[in-house]
Amino acid sequence: MIAGTAKYDDKYIREMLKLFKLVDIRENYQSIIEEAIKEKLGYKDFLIRLIQVEEEGKKKRLTERLTLKAGFDFIKTLDDIEYDFNESISYQKVKELGTLSFMDRNENIIIIGPPGVGKSMIATGIGINACNAGKTVMFINAKELMDKLSEAVKKDTLKQTLKALSKVQLLIIDELSYVKMGKEKESIFFQVIRQRYEKSSLIITTNLPLSRWDEIFTGQLAATAILDRLVHHCHILSVTGDSFRVKGGKYLAEQKETKSRKQSTKEGK
Repeated sequence: MIAGTAKYDDKYIREMLKLFKLVDIRENYQSIIEEAIKEKLGYKDFLIRLIQVEEEGKKKRLTERLTLKAGFDFIKTLDDIEYDFNESISYQKVKELGTLSFMDRNENIIIIGPPGVGKSMIATGIGINACNAGKTVMFINAKELMDKLSEAVKKDTLKQTLKALSKVQLLIIDELSYVKMGKEKESIFFQVIRQRYEKSSLIITTNLPLSRWDEIFTGQLAATAILDRLVHHCHILSVTGDSFRVKGGKYLAEQKETKSRKQSTKEGK
């Protein structure tokens, strides 16, 4: 039993909380004490309130670190997608994938469609959800990934690079369309796919249908070997329609005008 607490002032409390790295309790304990007095909380409920504040703060900071480290080109959630603009995007399917249950089963996602239809945005939204769930994510352009791995070969660090890559819980390879791989890059890419097979999840976005992946690799045989592992446990999303980058501005303007007109009608009644 600790006695004689009178000598322990706020300075002592703040110093100890700083020492124990209880950042959020340190910043909020005084207001929580005031709430506890006002709400007449018991000791146990007061302790739970303190723990919850620290838990929420640590989770928020972890999410921020994971999101920053992931390397997203932009920060957009699945709720930011304009599903009404492109009806080929299945709201229910995307929301289901956003639950990350596919990661629990070590499944993959391939998103196929022309430029501007939202492939990267869907992949990013799912990746953001993964970061929010405390999972490690890497978002990387296909050319950038292959250049990085090729550089690792030159430096004789490929083994270490692949090992680090295998520890990423969700790898998102964006735009696997504009890369033409020779034998060496093809072999390295196959290693990336093989080491993740049934162990961790992968999302790939591409402009090319699966039947044309021989255009990326050295031929149909190589494409088949890679696809065999990718699609075994895989969700394939085919997105069509107009480019949001081209026609999205007009769509949003029309939506805003419609909303404004409805609001005016409502106020006029």
